[in-house]
Amino acid sequence: MLDAAERLMLERGYIAASIAAIAAEAGVAVQTIYNSVGLKADVLAAVLERGATEPSGSGESALQDPVASPREASGPRSATDIIRLLVDWCVETNVRTAALRRVVAQAAGVDADVARLELRQSARLLHNFSETATALRDRHALRSGLSDHEAAAAIWALAHPQVYRSLVLDLDWSLGAYREWLGNTLRATLF
Repeated sequence: MLDAAERLMLERGYIAASIAAIAAEAGVAVQTIYNSVGLKADVLAAVLERGATEPSGSGESALQDPVASPREASGPRSATDIIRLLVDWCVETNVRTAALRRVVAQAAGVDADVARLELRQSARLLHNFSETATALRDRHALRSGLSDHEAAAAIWALAHPQVYRSLVLDLDWSLGAYREWLGNTLRATLF
């Protein structure tokens, strides 16, 4: 179902990809989608979540998520490791979800449920980046006078999918240039 939903939303856009069309494409009943996933905004959220967490189509495994669990014992040991993993995670996640995030941005203007989804995702990302900021503070790496909240907001602003979309997709930066800029700017801002 999610494959069908993603394919139709990318091809037709959010509005034209009705639940009925998704069900037909997936070969299931409309009620099956409502029962197993929910409303159309829930389907979009599930597709986006899957894109952010599943391996890329290249067969590579998904990267360790330094955003969700930077304080775990098995996590990165140094502040430099955290930033490197964070940059890798941001690049790979943005590459995998850029087209879907464009669907979200377009749909948020016409569907209040998607607008709330977009806000929830931004809030969750900011919260997760606060874990990253705390992990950096634990390693005595944050610049003096920079609070964990300010550090999380800085990471959120720099790593936001819209920044990736603007620089890489709209202004034709290479992934290498974006990766280097993100790492350098995060270090300059936080350390």
